[in-house]
Amino acid sequence: MLSRLPKWVEYGAFLLALVAGYVNAIALLGFEHQAVSHLSGTATLVGSQIVNGSGQLFHLLGILLSFVFGSAISGFMLTGTSLKLGRFYDVLLVMEACFLLVAMYLLMNDNTTGHFFASAACGLQNALATTYSGAVIRTTHVTGIFTDLGIMLGSAFRGKDLDKRKMWLFVIIVLGFISGGSVGTLVYDTYRFKALAIPAAFCFLLAIVYRIYRQKLIQTEPITFEQSSSQ
Repeated sequence: MLSRLPKWVEYGAFLLALVAGYVNAIALLGFEHQAVSHLSGTATLVGSQIVNGSGQLFHLLGILLSFVFGSAISGFMLTGTSLKLGRFYDVLLVMEACFLLVAMYLLMNDNTTGHFFASAACGLQNALATTYSGAVIRTTHVTGIFTDLGIMLGSAFRGKDLDKRKMWLFVIIVLGFISGGSVGTLVYDTYRFKALAIPAAFCFLLAIVYRIYRQKLIQTEPITFEQSSSQ
């Protein structure tokens, strides 16, 4: 059971989910109603295109492969399976910001390959966090989180102790994603694809804050805590 949740995990989960919800809202509004923060719908459309093709099959496949490419970048740079300080999170956040800026530039010039860069950014972010004290943390979609919440509630109804800290972590991610969707919609209505500059700048800022926080922690005490997925 997750007895103590560091504030950096809470804040980071909320802010990353907010970025993902924001980007996905712009995708749904401006990318021909095509989501990029998760791939279930895209994979379904690929299957539909195989049967009733309308010329979008290769574009949809490109979105799928771009998400995998972004995830592969994180997988290459992050060597462990648990969420901890000391990794290349700041570098990866800068890369995500760059992907979003490229996506913005391309889309502002009516180049739909910008969808691929936005999808790669989301794939990279989704692979940033893996597990923390047994809780699988994904910040670019909430289907699995709602499933986990349902399982936890069902177990509680059977008399099993409810892990309130883990539940709170999941709630934070859901709230962040929904908030991001709301903000993204409002900004897109006014600025269209220029709205992608905001999550890009936000990722740059998060990278800077993370680097400063980590350096201060190193100066005060060694980084010895590593939350294992087996905890």
